[in-house]
Amino acid sequence: MKYLVMVQGAQADYNAMKGKGSDHSPAWSKQDLQAMFAYMNAINDDLAESGEMVDGQGLVEPAKTRHVSVDKDGRPVITDGPYGETKELLAGYWVLDCESLERVTEIAVRVAQCPVPAGSKDYPVVIRQIDESGGSEL
Repeated sequence: MKYLVMVQGAQADYNAMKGKGSDHSPAWSKQDLQAMFAYMNAINDDLAESGEMVDGQGLVEPAKTRHVSVDKDGRPVITDGPYGETKELLAGYWVLDCESLERVTEIAVRVAQCPVPAGSKDYPVVIRQIDESGGSEL
């Protein structure tokens, strides 16, 4: 079964990783960033070695995000970030091919244990099974 494993973040978290702390998120040091990247790279290496990794990417900060919708007349409405009304957005993801929900949950727990500076906001790791039925099970 394939699963999407997602981590969330806010613009304040991205700013903190650049050394600009706030009430929302303390400033990260170079060592904090190195520890986080080393930890995540080790997870990626383990998942690639086990054959469970399909894809995984970190995403750029919300300030570089674009929302696209349509108005009541069908005209495009395009809004560039940052979005003051949006507290959290997808910060990164993995597409994993795992034997079971229990196995992907083990991986999500490991992701959730990523080292962060004291006082950082705690975001849950979200697991969603990918519907590979093509809608035939609806």
